[in-house]
Amino acid sequence: MDTDFSEITSLIKQTRINAIKIVNSELINLYWNIGQYIHLKIEQAAWGQSIVKELSEYIQHNEPGAKGFSDKNLWRMKQFYDAYKDFPKLSTLAREISWSHNLAVFSRCKLVEEREFYLKLSKEENYSFRELERQISASLFERTIIGNSKLSTVLREIDSDITNSFKDKYVFEFLNLPEPHNESDLQKGLIKQMKNFILELGKDFLFIDEEYRVQVGNSDFFIDLLFYHRGLQCLVAFELKTDKFKPEHLGQLNFYLEALDRDVKKANENPSIGVLLCKDKDNEVVEYSLSRSLSPTLVAEYKMQLPDKKLLQQKLHELFGRETGDE
Repeated sequence: MDTDFSEITSLIKQTRINAIKIVNSELINLYWNIGQYIHLKIEQAAWGQSIVKELSEYIQHNEPGAKGFSDKNLWRMKQFYDAYKDFPKLSTLAREISWSHNLAVFSRCKLVEEREFYLKLSKEENYSFRELERQISASLFERTIIGNSKLSTVLREIDSDITNSFKDKYVFEFLNLPEPHNESDLQKGLIKQMKNFILELGKDFLFIDEEYRVQVGNSDFFIDLLFYHRGLQCLVAFELKTDKFKPEHLGQLNFYLEALDRDVKKANENPSIGVLLCKDKDNEVVEYSLSRSLSPTLVAEYKMQLPDKKLLQQKLHELFGRETGDE
């Protein structure tokens, strides 16, 4: 007799997930419709702030079981509608994440592109509210866009999906490492805080091992951190340097990538990618060093504190200005 009931329990779990999605979507639709209603009334000069407070009291009196309809929340529903009413694509995305996630995005992000970035990411990465808040505070959008502009030609040619997979700067504010610290301290800290490290890298990164051994000839060599990227379907080697980038660092990383591709990579996988993670770097030196490199490597910088969002936004503006030919 076949007593494997796992398919039934899987069906139950999937149905629960689908039911939660439907309830969430209907709730967002409700908040959207209320926001639209308030928007139109105010636009027609029929309502003022005091009327919204009266509406809140009316709802609470006539629907005593209904929660979340304070005058403050009703104004948020209007702001929600105002933020997305001219952007159908974003309003559709907004229905696929929770109300709390939506609040974080439309209240903290001003650019349309930034809102779209976090709406998509919240859905794809299944961020908790706390994780989403952290990513916004860490200026993930700005760092990703700036990082994309600095990907080498070799990396871009490997896979069109590589955009948004790597950053020019990584933020490890969760480590609380003393200054100065060495490469061993950095490696141990990242291993200990692997959940937060993966959040910073992106959830498509799967950790394989630390000090991953590759044997070439009669010698053993050790890669600081080795990951697998599900989306890109390739191994990703991280080499850690707690000093400023030096061109000679790339030789070691390129050697590791060659060893991985010859002896570790599977036939169905893409060429391995190397990330040299330094405490500091001179962008011009990096550009010169990578200009003739045929190896899929990138040089990134790590910081121990959350970035200055205004400074990153300024850099982003300068980048877009150069791309569009603005002076």
